[in-house]
Amino acid sequence: MRVEIWSDIACPWCYVGKARFDKALRDFPHRDDVEVVHRSFELDPGRAKDDIQPVITMLTKKYGMSAAQAEAGEDNLGAQAAAEGLDYRTRGRDHGSTFDMHRLLHLAKEQGRQEQLLDLLYRANFAEERSVFNDDERLVELAAAAGLDAEAVRAVLADPDAYADEVRADEREAAQLGANGVPFFVLDRKYGVSGAQPAEVFTRALTQAYGEHTPLKIVDGGADADACGPDGCAVPQH
Repeated sequence: MRVEIWSDIACPWCYVGKARFDKALRDFPHRDDVEVVHRSFELDPGRAKDDIQPVITMLTKKYGMSAAQAEAGEDNLGAQAAAEGLDYRTRGRDHGSTFDMHRLLHLAKEQGRQEQLLDLLYRANFAEERSVFNDDERLVELAAAAGLDAEAVRAVLADPDAYADEVRADEREAAQLGANGVPFFVLDRKYGVSGAQPAEVFTRALTQAYGEHTPLKIVDGGADADACGPDGCAVPQH
């Protein structure tokens, strides 16, 4: 069974939601049969790489709230994160483009290190003091800690087209599926779960989707047909 998760590193509810989903998956009896794939979604698509501002400032400008309201919201998010065992800096964080991070996550996916890099990016953005925005060497350090080759990471960051198509394809697919916000969880392309739901909701969704999951059924024509495989193509001998 496959679970696809659309999220953004700048999204605090994605950070919290992943922890809740991970908890449900950890306790799911069929967890070894579940493949998790993380998909790209930018909250600020097209934002310039050097366009960075404090989170509180961004919230007041984007949503028209007061600084006090923005700070109260961050305090609430900090409490929600703490309840999941996550560290969360409610003051002093900044906000910027996550496009390069999503490109690196596609590189990491190819090497089987996507989950590790995503966790490190989330922690760096929400819990650590040093910014992840417009700092290529910071991203190189995090990617290397996730098991990626530092020079390969630098090469991707130096080429703005590297994995750009993959990021955009994920975002188009999210729109086609009706996801206008994140986190967005899709189970076996049958069920969708929107938002940072409690772990119990993810447990029910996993159980229901797994119960309805059926492997591909092969239609048997009554005799073996000619085909090509790893050992080559069968050639009729008559």
